[in-house]
Amino acid sequence: MNILYLHGFRSSPQSTKARQMATHFAATAHRFVCPQLPASPALAMELTCELIEDRGDAAKDWALIGSSLGGFYATFLAERYGCRAALLNPAVHPDVDLGAHIGESFAYNGETPFEFKAGYLDQLVALKVAAITQPKRYFLLAATDDEVLDWHHMRDHYRGAQQHIIEGSDHAISEFVHFVDVVASFCTGGT
Repeated sequence: MNILYLHGFRSSPQSTKARQMATHFAATAHRFVCPQLPASPALAMELTCELIEDRGDAAKDWALIGSSLGGFYATFLAERYGCRAALLNPAVHPDVDLGAHIGESFAYNGETPFEFKAGYLDQLVALKVAAITQPKRYFLLAATDDEVLDWHHMRDHYRGAQQHIIEGSDHAISEFVHFVDVVASFCTGGT
């Protein structure tokens, strides 16, 4: 099984959650991939689609983990390829939420600036999934005290999916180490 981790806006493969998942999967027979995603949503999807299509049958051989904006991307990819997706405080309306971030930004774990362009909002609109088609393919982990995104939108958008709502916590899911095994088990179908 190939596991593709998609980080959030201003994040990177060096995020705490990405590193925790990488450490977990390093001790298994599963292949873990976590690329640095470009700021452009269209380019991010081009990169991830190439990764998925270059290796095996997407529905059988891939599972996705997406955090925040990465959760939005994972939803698009899960619908496109029919694979499983574990979503960690996923963005549901990033075309609205990221409007305030147009211009130059810095990644949380680095000093390298990047530009988030106004046209990227239209790219996000083009990737929106109005409703998930097979809820059983999704696992939602959402925190009620997420200071960035509204967990109610997550709960409602992924209605019918397996959900674990954490009372309290934050956007980063600071206690994520306690959920690594649950997320990994969902992605691999318990293998």
